[in-house]
Amino acid sequence: MNPQMFNSFLDGTESALEMAAISNASGLLAPRDGLLFPPVGTHDLAEVLKPKAHGGVLEEAGMVEVVSSLERDGRHVFNDLRWGGYVTLEASDESGRGADYVRRCFKEYGVTTDTSGRYATLYRPSHLIGLELGVSVASAALRGEATGRTNGLVSDVVAIAKKPLTPGEMLDCEGGFTVWGRIARAEDSLNNHGLPIGLAHGMKIKRDVAEGAMLTWNDVEASDSQAVTIRRAMEDMFRARLHKAA
Repeated sequence: MNPQMFNSFLDGTESALEMAAISNASGLLAPRDGLLFPPVGTHDLAEVLKPKAHGGVLEEAGMVEVVSSLERDGRHVFNDLRWGGYVTLEASDESGRGADYVRRCFKEYGVTTDTSGRYATLYRPSHLIGLELGVSVASAALRGEATGRTNGLVSDVVAIAKKPLTPGEMLDCEGGFTVWGRIARAEDSLNNHGLPIGLAHGMKIKRDVAEGAMLTWNDVEASDSQAVTIRRAMEDMFRARLHKAA
C-alpha cells in the first residue's frame, strides 16, 4: 500500500469515498457533518448505530457510517470490527407479519440486537478484498453484472482544508498535506459548489481558505480537463433537478 493511500485511510478520506459509493448505490443518506467514526465493538453495533431518537448516534434512520476500532484515548475497542463489515437494520412490518414477528426472529436466530430488540446488526469479521475482487471482475466481464452501481447522486465527497490555505498554493491528492475528503449530502455539496476531493489534485488556490473549511470551485483555478468539464455539467444537471423538486 502506498503512503498516500494509507494516509487517506487515517484522515478519513478513503472511508468517505467508500461510504459515498454505498450511499449512491443504495440511497442511504450521509451524515450532514461527515462520518462520526464512533468507537464500537460488535456487541454494541445495534445499540449505537441507530437514530438519536432511539438512543443511538445517527441523525436519522437509513444512513451510512463507519466504526472505529480505537477508543478516543487510543485504547483498542473490545470486540472491534477492524477488518470486517456490518449492516444494522430495524424490525418493521413491511414483511406483512409485523415488527413483533421480526423481533422474535432476531431473538430466535441469535442475531445481535440492541436492548429493545428493535435494531439488529449482521456483521462479518473479515473482508477478503483480494479474493472477492476477482469474482466482481469476472461477473462484470462474463455476465455483464455489476457488483454495485450508482443509481443517483445521493452523497458526495468534498475537499476540506487540512491547514490554512493561501493564494498560489497547489492542492495535493487524497492522503496529502493540504486537503482531506469529507462525505456530504449531495444537495449540500451542490448548493455550496463544493470541490470534489477526486478532482482537487493539482488545482491552485486563488483566495484564502481557513483550516477546516470546505473548498468550493470559487476557491481554485479549475482546469478545463475533460473530467472537470463532465463533473461541472453533471452538477448543473443535478442542481436543476433539485431546484425543480423544491
